[in-house]
Amino acid sequence: MKKRTVAVVMAAAMTIGMMVTGVSVQAGVEDKTLIVGFDAEYPPFGYKDDNGEYVGFDLDLAQEVCDNLGWELVKKPINWDSKDMELNSGTIDCIWNGFTINGREDDYTWSDPYINNEQVIVVAKDSGIEKLANVVVQAASAALDALNNDDNKELKDSFASLTENPDYNTAFMNIDSGAADAVAVDIGVANYQLSQRGKDKYVILDEPIQNEQYGIGFKKGNDELKDLVWDEVKKLDESGEVDKLADKYELDKSMLCISEDKDKTENSDSAEADTEESADSTEKETDSESK
Repeated sequence: MKKRTVAVVMAAAMTIGMMVTGVSVQAGVEDKTLIVGFDAEYPPFGYKDDNGEYVGFDLDLAQEVCDNLGWELVKKPINWDSKDMELNSGTIDCIWNGFTINGREDDYTWSDPYINNEQVIVVAKDSGIEKLANVVVQAASAALDALNNDDNKELKDSFASLTENPDYNTAFMNIDSGAADAVAVDIGVANYQLSQRGKDKYVILDEPIQNEQYGIGFKKGNDELKDLVWDEVKKLDESGEVDKLADKYELDKSMLCISEDKDKTENSDSAEADTEESADSTEKETDSESK
């Protein structure tokens, strides 16, 4: 089998392990200031637009959370390599922007998931590549970690080369030039890139590398801040504002999973109530038979 050239994006906002690019947040509860440190190379979740403004689905969501809380939002790009140090030192208080929960469950205090994500493979439309078995490419650290998993060892060993690119723009340019056969990327980022570059030029392969979920990661034990922020996110979801942001940034709304947590809670409460009611009924029948 022909070995293919594989490009991997190691963006400035990338992290080691099963994480993807993210936004770091420091919330000054007392001074009502929310300082957001973020990677500016991760559209549609956080990036610099044509007007030089920092925007994105998660940044705008953070802004609306601040508006509801009466806080000031300060957007500050950071060196992603130092994010954990800043989080642990208290310089920032959470990481928020395409931040993968899977594999990191015990490392942070997490919000509930808000996006169901997939790592997918994008190829040039005329490449002739149709199946995942032909090529696998990593464009984010969560996908890179998946490649290093024993489950994907055979796929990884089939590559002629595995190239780390500094950002997604470079990765897609490598596909265009033929320097790489494919790029692996979060489905939301893939859809954004294709909408900007031309959907007729690329194909997203049907089989994903990995399924995962995004959440907001806070410093271990910082439940107070997590609860404050997440309560506002849930309110924004209930009011339809989260759907509006998804439309604004062309994010597939089927990826949103905030309400799934609510449904699970309601179903759990309902099941618990049914169990209690059943127990009461059984107890009454027993008492009746005793009499």
